[in-house]
Amino acid sequence: MGHLVSAVELAKLVLQRDHRISIQIVIMKLPSKSSSMLNTFIDTQSRDNPYPARLTFLTLPPLPNPPDSSSPLFFQTVIDLNKPLIKEAVEGRVRAGSSFGFVLDMFCTGMIDVAAELKVPSYVYFTSGVSLLNLLFYFKSLVDGKGVDICDKFSDPNIEFPVPGFKAQVKGSAVPAVCLDKNGSSMILDHARRFSKSKGILVNTLEELETCGIQTLFEQVAEGSMPPVYPVGPILELKSKNRGGSTNHDDEELTIMQLLDNQPSSSVVFLCFGSMGTFDEAQVKEMAKGVENSGHRFLWSLRKPPPDGKMWAINEHETFVEALPEGFLERTAERGKIIGWAPQVSILGHSSIGGFVSHCGWNSTLESLWFGVPIATWPLYAEQQLNAFELVKELGLGVEIRMDYRREWNTNKENFSVIAEEVENGVKKLMSLDEETNNRVKEMKDKSRKALEEGGSSHKWLGCFIQDVLSTAA
Repeated sequence: MGHLVSAVELAKLVLQRDHRISIQIVIMKLPSKSSSMLNTFIDTQSRDNPYPARLTFLTLPPLPNPPDSSSPLFFQTVIDLNKPLIKEAVEGRVRAGSSFGFVLDMFCTGMIDVAAELKVPSYVYFTSGVSLLNLLFYFKSLVDGKGVDICDKFSDPNIEFPVPGFKAQVKGSAVPAVCLDKNGSSMILDHARRFSKSKGILVNTLEELETCGIQTLFEQVAEGSMPPVYPVGPILELKSKNRGGSTNHDDEELTIMQLLDNQPSSSVVFLCFGSMGTFDEAQVKEMAKGVENSGHRFLWSLRKPPPDGKMWAINEHETFVEALPEGFLERTAERGKIIGWAPQVSILGHSSIGGFVSHCGWNSTLESLWFGVPIATWPLYAEQQLNAFELVKELGLGVEIRMDYRREWNTNKENFSVIAEEVENGVKKLMSLDEETNNRVKEMKDKSRKALEEGGSSHKWLGCFIQDVLSTAA
């Protein structure tokens, strides 16, 4: 959903900039229980569509024989099996002589083959930060140029190594888990190789945030070793209720906003760990002790983990209050609230929020910086450890609870437990930041907004992308 929401918002920005372009968003259905949320989101977007004739949605039929969702190659297999459906969906337009091209999600690079068959251009939309892009290109150079086994070389969480685009030495604990798995690393590096075969890479970031990393990519573009890079972010969906789900969301959001309205400015710490962020009972107890002992007001999105082997079966409204220590709710009733579903954008934008304990997903990171809310890092999976490392060590825009915590997204197993004292200290540090860090966060809030305004860096790069699209079509 995070990738889809970001893609839709990018599409709207493109359509707003140039009336000659039309966009159809093609959606592959995963065999999971998230389909109801997906359908609701598409219905909402179609109903409130500001460009009804130029922005359309096409949902492909479900696969008749979907792969096993527990397989490490599940996503890649689903995408590959959809290739014939994608080709069938668009080849009529190509035959009719339409000027046509693909913008592909970063995990859909296999569709470059379909674009090549149809003799149309393809671009990649990279929904993570430039830090991950540089790390992947670095690993690709080691594997392809020197035959390095990255799973073996970078498995030690304590090693430190230089990566182009980083000022600090990157720690092994920041390497995404997918890069340390034989099947996963093969898959992700194949994507990196295909990025170079595209006509350009759009990245959801801004020059002012990841300056060093973007400059490194620009140098490679100038050398001709990779296609143009367009930093066009932050691409954000700032109307959280449009993300789909329950029809009760409006009422829930109103209740949460009324609660925050009664809190002092910058006094509440918000804890939220993304759409798949859950913890077991033991970890929840440690978190609760730390939050309670910090003495700060809090709003905590605490959802029950799914059954074993059913990572998609998270009920966004089912809280995990039974895991809390005895008496916790009573003792903290005057200063805290446990919720299930969280209207994250609305919460981060509220003046009472003073800090965000986050899993450091890239969308959440950009949202927090957009509103000038500092982050305490608690990554879980995907590239979140790298994002946490970048926020704390590279950019100085956050504080650490942990940067090396991992939960396996498909089994919910953790590499260790974060103890209550770490949570307490992290929350206290977050809510009493030094002036220097606070100023950097506030400056990034201003820079994020200016980047998208006319004359801003991301506004300029989006214009360059549009110009390239139109020149290709001419």
